[in-house]
Amino acid sequence: MIYTKPLARLIEELQKLPGVGHKSAQRLALHILKQPASFAKELADSLIDAKEKVKFCSVCSNLTSIDPCELCQDTKRDNVTICVVADPRDLIAIENTKGYRGVYHVLQGLISPMDGIGPDKLRIKELLDRIGKDNNIKEIILAINPTVEGEATTLYISRLIKPLGVKITRIAFGLPMGSDLEYADSMTLSKALEGRTEI
Repeated sequence: MIYTKPLARLIEELQKLPGVGHKSAQRLALHILKQPASFAKELADSLIDAKEKVKFCSVCSNLTSIDPCELCQDTKRDNVTICVVADPRDLIAIENTKGYRGVYHVLQGLISPMDGIGPDKLRIKELLDRIGKDNNIKEIILAINPTVEGEATTLYISRLIKPLGVKITRIAFGLPMGSDLEYADSMTLSKALEGRTEI
């Protein structure tokens, strides 16, 4: 199908978003065009507003519009434990469990030489500075996915933190509730065995 130029440009721009292919971009663009002009203006304004106001928290490197962020300002949180995550989505997932009451540190990515991402492009230095400044920190929990990039990042960070004398742990990985052993891959099974706990 041949699109008129403004529509083609909108589809092209939407396709640049992660996980949005041509068909999804086309569907989104057509939906936007069916809405009143006020909808498009509000959408554009919210994009510009977020881009201008959202920044990294000076403490935990999470995305925020206030500094320090709401989580870092929460006096009810346990400041002796820092949970290190790759990106804000992981932080949100952990917060949604309502089982963790410590603070966070967001790396804003993982080490990935294939993508040109080295340790210097992540918020690792900020984490080390934070640990060095605060003698009350007792534990660093590495909540990083067990991918090749995640394992490299975990290993790199743990080697830097160990000399600081702070306890380093990582979340257990394994089988989800209700799954069958016969369908689990060998990596998942080995991680489940490693992360076993006493009953």
